[in-house]
Amino acid sequence: MMIVGIVAVCAVLAVLAFFVPRLSRHPERGTQRTLGAGTRAGGKAPGVLGRIFSKPFRSSSNAVGRSGSAGRRARGRMPF
Repeated sequence: MMIVGIVAVCAVLAVLAFFVPRLSRHPERGTQRTLGAGTRAGGKAPGVLGRIFSKPFRSSSNAVGRSGSAGRRARGRMPF
């Protein structure tokens, strides 16, 4: 269920970044802040469990950043 949610957020951010690049920064940062809180909470588990619990949030945050930047990059390449 979480994977579907992250994919949906990434798709929405990519489309938003393509059509309104400046306004897409705030939702992207808010999403990354939320995922960062999950990373920090998961990282509090002891030892290897901390890395295991925080990894999905960390990789999801990277995916959100990549989708936003890909939308802005695609917008920059458009001829108009």
